[in-house]
Amino acid sequence: MNRIFLGLLIFVPLAIAAHFLAISPVVVFFLCALGIIPLAKFIGEATEELSVHVGSALGGLLNATFGNATELIIGIFAIRAGLIEVVRASLTGSVIGNLLLVLGTAMFAGGLRHKKQEFNRTAAVASGSSLFLAVIALVIPTIFLQTLSAANSGLINEISWIISLLIIALYAAGLWFSLFTHKHLYTEEVGKLETKWSTKKSISILLVATLAVAWVSEILVGSIEPLIARFGWTELFLGVVFIAIIGNAAEHVSAISMAVKNRMDLALQVSIGSATQIIMFVTPFLVIISLFFPTPMPLIFKMLEMASIVLSVVLINLIIADGESNWLEGLQLLVAYAIMAVAFFFS
Repeated sequence: MNRIFLGLLIFVPLAIAAHFLAISPVVVFFLCALGIIPLAKFIGEATEELSVHVGSALGGLLNATFGNATELIIGIFAIRAGLIEVVRASLTGSVIGNLLLVLGTAMFAGGLRHKKQEFNRTAAVASGSSLFLAVIALVIPTIFLQTLSAANSGLINEISWIISLLIIALYAAGLWFSLFTHKHLYTEEVGKLETKWSTKKSISILLVATLAVAWVSEILVGSIEPLIARFGWTELFLGVVFIAIIGNAAEHVSAISMAVKNRMDLALQVSIGSATQIIMFVTPFLVIISLFFPTPMPLIFKMLEMASIVLSVVLINLIIADGESNWLEGLQLLVAYAIMAVAFFFS
């Protein structure tokens, strides 16, 4: 698998060359997409390696900062380009993609090899509850917008950044809980990890991969509008399906690999944990960052986006409630994702 990701790195220089040679924006977009996939994988791997070297406290901060670096970088460039709908759609796609596509594929692949897979029910339910509480923070501003009169509609940006600050504060409190006041609950798990890279190598790979993602992401965002004009896709479909899958490709592979090895607890942590981080860190962070650009991004999602997120979270909580999974439950999640993708395509 590592050889495949190393091979995909060839698309990074190809994407940059295609951009400077003014080749078709459609070709540039897909070259960028293929190039970002291995870069995202190496950012995640370097962050994990550094977390072991520097300890749980700084490691937690690194995970919070770089865990979804690809989505953050693409989001920032898209906001700068005024593609607010693409950003919100990609965030929606990241959440439902992690919950339905990633976890669904993991359960399906693992279920084909193992008749029944078990995981820690208490931990899974706790993660699902945290995710549901995070979704409430997204739902409230959208509902509140429906109650505002036209004269007070300008309040929505102010409400958005206030709620975003509260969400980030809650996320920071969770980090403080796990890394300081109750770090003994997590020390044993961290201590079992073995490093493959040195600190110097991890930092070098992290910096180079992050800079490369920033460069390629800027090129990718610049090719979005010509791509939409060429294929007639909506910004909603492009963000929910393509942009989201690009940013989460490495997590897809990790979760599937863990499930096949009958390590469903880790597969759940990858999928549900990433979705939670998107809602509680990446989304509010982008809302706040957008205040420094001409077009701010309010914490408001379209009804189809919001319904998809809420239904995905409800479905996940129902499936993990018994502490077991099988291939049929994985297939159900995949079909649910396909139904939503079709709806977004025709929206």
